[in-house]
Amino acid sequence: MPEEVPHFIPPEIQNNPFGWGPCEMPDQFKDMPYQPFSKGDRIGKISDWTGLSQDKKYLNKYQSQFGGGTQYTYYHEEDENTFHLVDTTRVQKPPYQRGRHFRQGGRMMRGQGGRGGISRLPGGSNQFQSLGKLNKLQRDRKNPNARRGWNNKQGGRSNKNNMQMKSRDASVTVRADWNTIEEMDFVRFSKLSLPNVKDPEDLVCCGSLEYYDKSYDRINVKNEKPLQRVDRLFHTVTTTDDPVIRKLVKTVGNVYATDAILACLMCCTRSNYSWDIVIEKVGDKLFFDKRDNTEFDLLTVNETAVEPPSEEANSLNSPRNLALEATFINHNFSQQVLKTGEARYKFEEPNPFVSDDETDGEVASVAYRYRKWDLDNGIVLVARCEHDSVLQVPNGDLQFLTIKALNEWDSKLSGGVDWRHKLDVQRGGVLATELRNNACKLAKWTVQALLAGSDYIKFGYVSRVQVRDSSKHVILGTQQYKPTEFATQINLNMDNAWGILRCIIDLCMKQKDGKYLIMKDPNKPLIRLYDIPDNTFDSDNDENEDEENGEKSTIPAELLPPNP
Repeated sequence: MPEEVPHFIPPEIQNNPFGWGPCEMPDQFKDMPYQPFSKGDRIGKISDWTGLSQDKKYLNKYQSQFGGGTQYTYYHEEDENTFHLVDTTRVQKPPYQRGRHFRQGGRMMRGQGGRGGISRLPGGSNQFQSLGKLNKLQRDRKNPNARRGWNNKQGGRSNKNNMQMKSRDASVTVRADWNTIEEMDFVRFSKLSLPNVKDPEDLVCCGSLEYYDKSYDRINVKNEKPLQRVDRLFHTVTTTDDPVIRKLVKTVGNVYATDAILACLMCCTRSNYSWDIVIEKVGDKLFFDKRDNTEFDLLTVNETAVEPPSEEANSLNSPRNLALEATFINHNFSQQVLKTGEARYKFEEPNPFVSDDETDGEVASVAYRYRKWDLDNGIVLVARCEHDSVLQVPNGDLQFLTIKALNEWDSKLSGGVDWRHKLDVQRGGVLATELRNNACKLAKWTVQALLAGSDYIKFGYVSRVQVRDSSKHVILGTQQYKPTEFATQINLNMDNAWGILRCIIDLCMKQKDGKYLIMKDPNKPLIRLYDIPDNTFDSDNDENEDEENGEKSTIPAELLPPNP
């Protein structure tokens, strides 16, 4: 018999053109329950006959991230009334379950009665008395004022905690005719990424900059300098009111914004306070705007602190009053550290927001870069970015600066770090406290410097002269970083920031033409996208004019697409 040639039977391959995985459920897996699991889940004990593993400290340690799987939980339904426990031996708890009493006793033993935790009574008696609750009660009886003061402190703490639990107000009142399109939580945002974003291209550069005064780098606590009031104009023009962007709309880009709006969106996962941004979709173009007469341009203070400022409106240290103070300090510091009266460095185009009756001395030192980013898939972003100053290095090159000010208002209420004692010897500790209390503000400043292409970001440390006076301040020091290095230090991932922005752009591009609003929930870590009427936020005069013209859009006529 000739040898039989082995025959290879190829397996059946299913082609799934709409996704991945099999097209049909295999027969051996039909009607079989499935419990989702994760490779990162911890494996707990196989069996615990004593039931001691139900410590509150370890309740969630072995739970799956997909839930407890209660659909497969076993329930014993037989009657166990006739069951009697024979072994009545008391099970001794392990040390970790004895709680704070065990450790607290240890501290008492070491602190008051020696290693044995006991103390001999006066008179040399062999009887012993434990150092514990009895002695504390005796001390309270001897000194009732101390006990009363302790209770008052506790009452003050509880009242403070109750104030923190008070819900914050939204930046804008949500109306009944607004439709919620999407809710995006920060956990989802933190997983987004858009790597390898190409370097931007400069479209227009305009404005003029004053040179930085290097003498301010030598300021320290012992050589402080008063903060001066510099009366200059700061233009905070929104996107659709920018005349340069109105010209660029006709030739380049399909998404338009300012660096402040982009930084707010890209750093939204670090924000606690409520904010909102208006979005208008016209054809295939998106316009990101801030509302008129809002607090969008005010700087927050201790927004991310463990104990944020109280919400008392009349208080000197209320969030709004602190924001006004911080904005005032930032504006004055950014202009005081410049060489005023000398020739400015001027770009090709003049400042587009300066009117004919304004001079260079009345307008703040600022330069604008209108830059373009290609975010792939047909998304071209055009944004207005800002520089605050320019610095000439010894080799003759120019370095563009972003200048910001950190302010100290009350060290006892903002982390307990006194700048006048710590700034010169522990500047890293001071900055670490600021990073913890103002994580969102510092991240937005860094993003703005990166978007503008600044060579350095300079920080000034400004403090009140008197804790209870918010009108007088002194400069205690300065510090500078490269924006890329500072972003690494504060754990700011620009790939994630670009991913968040791209996610919001894609979501808005899918909507029909109209007006929308993105708002950060005042009490939850999420943002909502609302579909709002076209005449929302319009002033009375604008509404009357639009009604006469039969239009309700706030976008200027030159930005609207031509009628077919």
